[in-house]
Amino acid sequence: MKTAGVNHIDLKAALIDMDGVLYDSMRNHTAAWYRMATEMGIDCCREEFYLYEGMTGAATIDILFNRAYGHPATPDEARVLYARKAQYFAEQGKPVMMPDADRMLATLRDSGIMRVLVTGSGQQSILDRLDSDYPGIFLPGKRVTAHNVTHGKPNPEPYLKGMEMAGCAATECIVIENAPLGVQAGKAAGCFTVAVTTGPIPRERLVESGADIVYGSMTEFADALPHLISLFREND
Repeated sequence: MKTAGVNHIDLKAALIDMDGVLYDSMRNHTAAWYRMATEMGIDCCREEFYLYEGMTGAATIDILFNRAYGHPATPDEARVLYARKAQYFAEQGKPVMMPDADRMLATLRDSGIMRVLVTGSGQQSILDRLDSDYPGIFLPGKRVTAHNVTHGKPNPEPYLKGMEMAGCAATECIVIENAPLGVQAGKAAGCFTVAVTTGPIPRERLVESGADIVYGSMTEFADALPHLISLFREND
């Protein structure tokens, strides 16, 4: 049975999110954001930060400022507050690698599919781990981060840049995501988008955001990936 949309993909590259896909790090991010915001006296709940995953730090801070004060943060305020959030994130220790993400990446590599990192994060403490945790997976010049985009997810810019780095069209790429804004960005860029439910965001929210396929865990996705790749290739 053909998976919806598979016959439109000549798969050459995978554009892969980081937090919640490669690392089980979202709980650390949400705790850091919540601590930073509540220390400022901003009313928020920790769970809302799962839904901002994929935005730049400045965009998340602007959501908080606009809600609390009726205006966005200044660039200096955003810089200081994001540095504080980054400190709180680092103080929690290293997030663990997502179980079976290494197996998923090895399948892509062994199938000759280029891997491009596409993350809204600028969290250097975790970006610096990629080469040691996933050696040989993300080559130089194949990484989109908060440092080289103007607009974070759900804007398609990060995935458009990822396609540019891969030298591939949208019809030659898949996106691998875990959060609604990332799914929306992948779809807005024109890519077949896989969502993996690695956190508390319900499957239905990912479907509503436009995911073409939703898997219940990274293990489930890693198990299914060889067959998914074969479906793409059968339909070339």
